[in-house]
Amino acid sequence: MNEFFWKISGLPDLASVHGRDVDTLIAWVHWLMIALFIGWTAYFFYAIWRFRKSKNPKADYVGTTTHASSYIEVGVTVAEMVLLFALAVPMWAKSVDTGFPDEKKSTVMRVIGQQFNWIARYPGPDGVFGKADIKLVTSENPMGLLSKDPKLKDTDPAGKDDIVTGIDEMAVPVNKPVIAHISSLDVIHSFKVVPLRVTQDANPGMSIPIHFVPTKTNTYFIQCSQLCGVGHYNMSGKFKVLATNDYDAWIAAKGAAAAKPAVSYE
Repeated sequence: MNEFFWKISGLPDLASVHGRDVDTLIAWVHWLMIALFIGWTAYFFYAIWRFRKSKNPKADYVGTTTHASSYIEVGVTVAEMVLLFALAVPMWAKSVDTGFPDEKKSTVMRVIGQQFNWIARYPGPDGVFGKADIKLVTSENPMGLLSKDPKLKDTDPAGKDDIVTGIDEMAVPVNKPVIAHISSLDVIHSFKVVPLRVTQDANPGMSIPIHFVPTKTNTYFIQCSQLCGVGHYNMSGKFKVLATNDYDAWIAAKGAAAAKPAVSYE
């Protein structure tokens, strides 16, 4: 039945493993809403016909004596509880508790929102993220990395090979778990990639991890789904899911570019 729903619903292409569970929940919620719509519409027209003026010229102050409406309300409540406790809660528990992937077998990245763009950061060949400080954030050092601040000398060797991509550009390899730590430099944003069925608020002062496994190579659209200011409409980006070899070449090129010394015009 859900396969039929996917054909008629117009949902965007699915490009992640966990997205099937998300779509299943969406499908069952919609089937319930359709059943309620049909049922209550049918009852509405039945009530118009049953209590029409010609049939009931005199008001009845006793009203109905059946408990049918109570039984229907109990049935709807039970159906909603089944959706919550049989689908939504187990899916959430699986995602948060038992389904979190091993970092050593995953692509780990940090996604940072700021008015009005997205920036991605990767740990580099050593696999360790360098330290950062919000006080060091500048246009030249948007992540506030200690190792990238020209005023500080050799304060954090782990951060020297960290890779910070260009604005609104990031990539991951296909069919490999991804762990993305979502945060913000200013106001609340929301990182959303619809085909991956990924949405997570980016809160200043917090780093919230999410995980997913992309299943299709493509370039997807990143959007901010939280109103974040006058430039909110333009806060977008590209999220690339690449074949393993293509991703390796991409990250190597980004690493080589990051390792080049800054050009001085003094």
